[in-house]
Amino acid sequence: MVSDIEKPRDSHPLQIVTQEELGDCGSSSTACQSRYQRWARSIKNLETQGVERVAPEDRQKHTASDSFHMLLMWFSMGMAVSHMVVGSIGTLVMQLSFKDAALCALFGNLLGGLSIGYMSTWGPRSGNRTLIVTRYFMGYYPNKVCCSLNVLTNLGYGMINAMVGGQILSKLSGGSVSVVVGIIIVALASWAMATFGMRIFQIYERFAWLPQLLTFCVLAGSAEPFFNFHTVSVGSSEDIKAKRLGFFSLCFSSALSWTPSAADYYVYYPPTVKLWKTWCVTTVGGCAAMIISLLLGVGLGTGVASNSDWQALYDGTPGSLLMAGYDRLGVFGKICAFVNVLTVVSNNAPGAYSMALNFQMLGDFWLKIPLPVFTIASTVIYAGCAIGGRNFLYQIFKNFLPLIGYWIIIWFTIAVEQDVLFNRCKGYDWTAWNDPRKLPVGVAAGVSFLVGWAGAIVGMNQVYYVGPIASAIAGGADLGIWLGIGFTAVAFPPLRFLELKILGR
Repeated sequence: MVSDIEKPRDSHPLQIVTQEELGDCGSSSTACQSRYQRWARSIKNLETQGVERVAPEDRQKHTASDSFHMLLMWFSMGMAVSHMVVGSIGTLVMQLSFKDAALCALFGNLLGGLSIGYMSTWGPRSGNRTLIVTRYFMGYYPNKVCCSLNVLTNLGYGMINAMVGGQILSKLSGGSVSVVVGIIIVALASWAMATFGMRIFQIYERFAWLPQLLTFCVLAGSAEPFFNFHTVSVGSSEDIKAKRLGFFSLCFSSALSWTPSAADYYVYYPPTVKLWKTWCVTTVGGCAAMIISLLLGVGLGTGVASNSDWQALYDGTPGSLLMAGYDRLGVFGKICAFVNVLTVVSNNAPGAYSMALNFQMLGDFWLKIPLPVFTIASTVIYAGCAIGGRNFLYQIFKNFLPLIGYWIIIWFTIAVEQDVLFNRCKGYDWTAWNDPRKLPVGVAAGVSFLVGWAGAIVGMNQVYYVGPIASAIAGGADLGIWLGIGFTAVAFPPLRFLELKILGR
């Protein structure tokens, strides 16, 4: 595989973008950029690396512990209260039995985790961010659509995480800290972590998993006696099947949402890291953490449905659900719940970081804007949305996650087919990441993306729209994500073959 065709003009790890990459943006703009760079370099650990490629000579040295560090990072990021909320939807909202919800959570998450592992391998291989890598699969211009969609995805997750953390802080304080103030605290903590970058973040995540795991073990020990493992799924046979598929897809989408950012956290790892190790440790670390969180959420949901004390504590918010689980432990339970707020930050900071990068991927104009500007702007936006939607968290989760799954699975299908069917045994010129003339034209990918969306729309079953295929099935199963895969997988290969024949790239 080709790692470098030519040496980048300037690949200093702390430079946002070179003058050549900026283009002729005017003397005042250039001077402003230079002043910013000098100022940024004076602040220790400030993240200034933009979307430009990290050359092999600027990455960290390969060590035997690289794979272990990868595993711990994903274990920390995946073990979060937000995934616990997803798990509780299965038993609390969809009224599935513990067995049904647990199996759907387990296998849906594993399937999504495999996609995270696959995309993460491109970070060390290329030194490019995930949605820069997929320019080589989708083309320069169609890939911008995916960057925009991933900005919206991360804004949505930032909003959800801020709401979860804000509600927990409010419950911990007995209401003296409002949910609004709690949201602001979580947003600011996430902003600080994203602003000071992945080098600091990776160190933090190597240790953050331990208190998280300990508090989740405490939660399991405190709440497990109240879990109802013998509940029965509610509804007719057709309704139950539809709910199983819907919850499976929800857990799949929850894991899948990490895929467009998976390689972002590995660009500082050397290309000598073995691909199979990267794939395996990422999948194992992320899935193990998310499954622990999901299963705790499934169990807590059954407890609320069957325990009168928990029903009295539960007011429809994830914060009250978590505090019900810790209720027997008094002050110690509140301390554990506070530690769980830190898991929200661990889960939220990577999205905030990737979101800022996605803005810069939209074009040369956006490259001129310093990365921290996007981090600040996105934090303000999702915190404001969280404050406005703080009373509708479960509805947002249930309706938002499937939409994420639709576009990501279509994009991922195109990426895999392009690599496996058309680029196998070929090298990549990773230095051409910002040159549309050296990347695929993207007509085949753009048309296939639209075809995949057509499949998702006719198969979706949401409160705001039911597709004709979904409505024709008893129980109204949501087939959007699966028809999206199918339509895309069938459409892309012949269209790409024609594109190569006619246009040559």
